Amino acid sequence: MKRTCPLLSVQPIRGLVDEKFQFVVTNLPPDQKVTLHSLHQSDDKDFWEAFGHYVSDEHGSVTGAYYRFKHESLGGTYEGTEPMGLLWSMRPIPGSRHGLRLRKRDIVRPMEVCISVYSGHLSQGFSQQTPLATSVTERWYVAPGVKRVNIREKEIRGTLFLPPGSGPYPGVLDLWGAGGGLVEYRSALLASHGFASMALEYLAPEDLRLEDTDASYFEKAYQILKNHPMVKKDHLAVVGLCLGSAITLSMVSYSKVIKCCVCISGSHLMPVDKSLSEFFEEMKNHLLKCTQVGRIKCPLLLVNGDDDQILPAVESAEDMAMMMEKSGNRHLLEILTYPDAGHLIEPPYSPHFRATNFKLECTKERIVMLWGGQTKPHAYAQEDAWKKILAFLWQHLSAPVTSF
Repeated sequence: MKRTCPLLSVQPIRGLVDEKFQFVVTNLPPDQKVTLHSLHQSDDKDFWEAFGHYVSDEHGSVTGAYYRFKHESLGGTYEGTEPMGLLWSMRPIPGSRHGLRLRKRDIVRPMEVCISVYSGHLSQGFSQQTPLATSVTERWYVAPGVKRVNIREKEIRGTLFLPPGSGPYPGVLDLWGAGGGLVEYRSALLASHGFASMALEYLAPEDLRLEDTDASYFEKAYQILKNHPMVKKDHLAVVGLCLGSAITLSMVSYSKVIKCCVCISGSHLMPVDKSLSEFFEEMKNHLLKCTQVGRIKCPLLLVNGDDDQILPAVESAEDMAMMMEKSGNRHLLEILTYPDAGHLIEPPYSPHFRATNFKLECTKERIVMLWGGQTKPHAYAQEDAWKKILAFLWQHLSAPVTSF
């Protein structure tokens, strides 16, 4: 019989990071053990990998897909019918620096993932082996036509992402946590789904001290977003993670114009009603009080993992529900709690990190931060939460669903 080479197809070759892909390996001998392996070099030049162990069927094929004909990974960094495990179970390759976290810094370039198939069930030494077949897929945070606009106005530092077209669009102010820096990838992805999203840098941006970053800083950023000609002035939301959630709750407790807000892994026990330097000082002295969530007049979505090792997010959500019940606004609150998910609930298929290196902004100390979570349930939480966050924003910002 004529011998044929194994073939590997990955589809789509190019797509958004929250879009599922599938792979098909053909031209294998029946019942052959193979390993599907993914490899990515981060913007920090570190290499990340994941792999699954498969056995070809009687037709000499292995299919990782989300329709009827599919195969299970029998081992590796993930198991089951989970082709996206090639992304969400990624980890640094052996010999890498300790405490790494995979984050996209240059969002105008794709995340390139090399997917290969190897003979046998391998768990290490991939670089010393020759793959049977290889394919490269591009994962993008920005859809075609999304515009990136630098914001440098009234000491505000941020980036505004605008969807394709003439607009105007519903607006989202995007606040990350206490790690600092300008984190753009979630805003870019929100713009890829039809929102004008502004990522805000607020922990000691250039030419601004923590002592000068108070509630007025966020109000000014909010006004810049609101007054942009491509933004619907009366269709605005705020999305926050961790410290960003605390700021979000403080903002919406007094705002009459924010239509809805999403708080991921946050707590009402951290009201940001002073400068950030005073906030961090109170954190050290354990003097924090509760945000008055009974004042909230807009729909609020809380997204939490019950293995969050940073904040008592689940308990805070329960307390907030009771406070809002007493205040008569409990109907505005929706709570998503995910079993065995940790603190860092990010866009879908982002690798899970139970612990990483971290710099404490309040003391400048570098530590290893325990975030919590178990890999597979955390991956499920990220996928499910993202769908529900987008649906929540569209519902309350009164905009039609848009897809790219």
